[in-house]
Amino acid sequence: MKKIFFFLLLSGLFFAQKTEVIDLSKSIKDSKNMYNSFRVIDQRANKEIGSILFHKNQVNIVFENDPSKDISDWFYKYNKVKGNDELVLLLEKIIISEDIREKYSIGKLELRASTFKKKNDGYHFVNRIDTIATISSRNTPYLAQSLAKKITLSLADFLKDSYSKTTWEFGISENDLASYNSILMDKLDILKSDTLKEGVYKDSYSFFTHNPEPGYTIETNSKGVVTKAVKSDDKKPIRNFYAFVHNGVPFKVIPVGYVEIFRDEMGLFIEVKKEELFPEPNNSSMVMLGGGIGGLIGSIVANVAIVAIDGSAAKKRNAMAGTEVSLDPLTGYYILPENFGKSK
Repeated sequence: MKKIFFFLLLSGLFFAQKTEVIDLSKSIKDSKNMYNSFRVIDQRANKEIGSILFHKNQVNIVFENDPSKDISDWFYKYNKVKGNDELVLLLEKIIISEDIREKYSIGKLELRASTFKKKNDGYHFVNRIDTIATISSRNTPYLAQSLAKKITLSLADFLKDSYSKTTWEFGISENDLASYNSILMDKLDILKSDTLKEGVYKDSYSFFTHNPEPGYTIETNSKGVVTKAVKSDDKKPIRNFYAFVHNGVPFKVIPVGYVEIFRDEMGLFIEVKKEELFPEPNNSSMVMLGGGIGGLIGSIVANVAIVAIDGSAAKKRNAMAGTEVSLDPLTGYYILPENFGKSK
């Protein structure tokens, strides 16, 4: 009788354990075929991804084999190797958890990974994703499936974004990969220098490595608002740049204009409202031009200092509470605080 009970108990546990396999079928093709090889280094402290309850059954979210093999196979499936360098994906965290409430639950994905280009002198930083995504069972009953899909979509967008990213000139050894953040941060002069170089910076890499575009000068309109950068006959709107330094003061271009960049012992940050980073399309006082938001916030272009030109917009800006938003020095993306823009 005890044996039968034990068998039934094991059978119940077996059937209660289910898996959701991460489907790596979305295209991650590099149209320029820049790399001759690809490798995954799994440095996750916790190799288990996590699980979600579905009708009282525990659904474990897993890779089909292991992430190193599956992601490598995924890359080679869509890419013919033709380049000269090796692209390396460093997995730092993939964790799924669930907050079970009275009538619903919220699944959370924490994902952190970086890419490097391996050269003769070491590993050169390319890109990083460090994100938290939540999905409520109010929107979908299939949380495990949705979160597994979110892993695929996030990694796919991240890898495709990495193909076109500027490669850092600083090489680090494989033994130092676990400490790459502090090593690279220590090399950024803009975090230490008391005197900033005047001019415009085309992207986050040039800004944090303190290399403005050569030959450009900044022009303002009659109200003192910076409007463009000029180099001989070449005139570019200030919205085309990531940041600029004018009269010794650094500014970050945002969708509605630009705001001053501040520095403290933690790094660089701006004080901004949610409505300025994510302006509504029908808001005539705040116009966003150019690329999307999402994970590519660092590449947004902006309209020319509307809040400084339009008096009503300036009043509205002063009426909204500002929040400190840090700038990720390795990617240029915004590090949004929890509950950003929500009423307290």
